[in-house]
Amino acid sequence: MSARKRVGILISGRGSNMMALVEAAQAPDYPAEIAIIISSRPDAPGLKWAQDRGLQTLALDHKKFAGREAFDEAIHAALVDHRVDLIALAGFMRIQSAGFVDRWAGRQLNIHPSLLPLFKGLHPHKQALDAGVKISGCTVHFLTAEMDSGPIVAQAAVPVLEGDTPDSLSDRILVAEHRLYPYALALVASGRTRIEAGQVKVATGSAAPDPLFSPQLERLVNGGHT
Repeated sequence: MSARKRVGILISGRGSNMMALVEAAQAPDYPAEIAIIISSRPDAPGLKWAQDRGLQTLALDHKKFAGREAFDEAIHAALVDHRVDLIALAGFMRIQSAGFVDRWAGRQLNIHPSLLPLFKGLHPHKQALDAGVKISGCTVHFLTAEMDSGPIVAQAAVPVLEGDTPDSLSDRILVAEHRLYPYALALVASGRTRIEAGQVKVATGSAAPDPLFSPQLERLVNGGHT
């Protein structure tokens, strides 16, 4: 097995997707390891969860920095210090400076609870319900300067049910997020993705049909993991 990619996870709150990534990385054949978890809020519940499990953590209170660039510079320094290869945003509620995004271009992932390019930005579940769609879902994509617009790595679809509220739809999508994000990170960490002309090309193997996930969930070869 080749060296595991070192991942820095950025959070601001409870970090449920962080938890899913941490749990996935415990598998010996998972192609990534969690190097550090950084929170923009010292009181974030996810930070304590990580500390209780002995993970390397850092709290950087964004309110104590002169501006966005200074805050991002502190994050960048911590990531470099921990030899991070890839960043995974997991409920990180800060808009990044253009310089930071450029530095980590092609190495920073985000998950958004809609089938992008639909319903970008805030309140995507309410947007989906207001639009009357019958299927929603979640998307893992590479981060770019434009919000929720980077090259798409993977998506999962979730039915919208009669009588759904934003909260009930969010809960259903979150279950899919916790499966999709570890899988998408594994695809990237194992070297099975490449970006061509603004789109992600994925080298996939055989998989049991699962039409709600694209690429379809599979057990990856060469150090990959579902």
